[in-house]
Amino acid sequence: MALPFFGKKTPAAPPQRQPAGARPEKGGRQTQPPRTELSTLDFSGGDANRALAQCAELVEVQEVGSGIGAIYEEAAVLYANGNNGEAEKVLGSVLDERHNTAGEGLWMMLLDLYRLTGQREKFESRVLDYATRFERSPPPWLDLSSQPAVRQGERVPLVNLAGNLSGQAANQFQQIGVIGRKSGGVRIDLGKLRAVDETGCTLLRQTLASLAADRVKVALLNGASMANMLAGQIAPGKAESRDMWLLLLELLQHTGEQERFEQIAVDYAITFEESPPSWEGREQMRAVVSTAGLVAPVTPTEGDEGFRLEGELVGASNDAIKRLAAFAGDRRNVSVDCSRLRRLDFVSAGTLFNILATLQAQGKLVELQNVNAMVAALLRVMGVDQVAQVTLRI
Repeated sequence: MALPFFGKKTPAAPPQRQPAGARPEKGGRQTQPPRTELSTLDFSGGDANRALAQCAELVEVQEVGSGIGAIYEEAAVLYANGNNGEAEKVLGSVLDERHNTAGEGLWMMLLDLYRLTGQREKFESRVLDYATRFERSPPPWLDLSSQPAVRQGERVPLVNLAGNLSGQAANQFQQIGVIGRKSGGVRIDLGKLRAVDETGCTLLRQTLASLAADRVKVALLNGASMANMLAGQIAPGKAESRDMWLLLLELLQHTGEQERFEQIAVDYAITFEESPPSWEGREQMRAVVSTAGLVAPVTPTEGDEGFRLEGELVGASNDAIKRLAAFAGDRRNVSVDCSRLRRLDFVSAGTLFNILATLQAQGKLVELQNVNAMVAALLRVMGVDQVAQVTLRI
């Protein structure tokens, strides 16, 4: 059963006056370029509030049902940023007013927020008011706070190192330490590094050793190019750049190159006249940590054209959303199951918009199915419902 969540469309704006000197087309019509600003917006800055302010004039925020558009937008962005308590206060402040005129959309947002945060008592205290106001059965209680169970890897943040790895990266490594200890794990992507010196190697090794001492899981991603750089800067028999040698041996464990590791370990022992680190391998840890944020699409079976988004999708480098474009490659109609999608942040919503806008331009129809009301609100604010069909879960 479809719910009237999005309400009526805002009437079209009156035509603008033609600028002086412009030539109309034959027949009196003016030629205007298509509106494509949204499909090129950059949502990777990380500051959701600043980004939202910058593109406010490009995103059309429409009134939801008979509710208040500003409250709707504010609650959606607060929840997207992880501020569940503040989002609840904003919605509750409107619905608690004696003569409020809030539409069903705001009510569904609050009820879904209670389900997403596991607040059954508050949910049950509201459903009677909902049923009385709208003269219809309220949605049933579902504890969505633990559906699906979040895999440990999905909580692990990703840090990108780029450019030159040198002593100037000291502050960045301090932040990596803070992030890793707070999350219990961290992924460090080395793929964009172009140069490395001895001081940079020392800082990275010290950071890795410190995190290991605190039992923080670490995965070094895309380390092959950096390993090749280091291999070109060391010389067997020349006892210099010890940290470069040791970091190279560490990288080879992360890339799983045991044979190469053993060859360089022998050279290290001869050069420095000391025992090299032993091979431990990092494959298991790499497998656990490197899947952070990834949600594999549903494996298509006969008659199954689905793709699934689930958990909490945050950050500009969200591969789960980016894989949707590849999945939709040879399909005209694409169904995306969002029944287990709990939260989508502002940056991920922007990435999703850009991908869906591209798919729409290719003539594809994408349907986001069973979306919870809090996520659907953000999609509305971002204009995602203009480039895909969005249906709510009950």
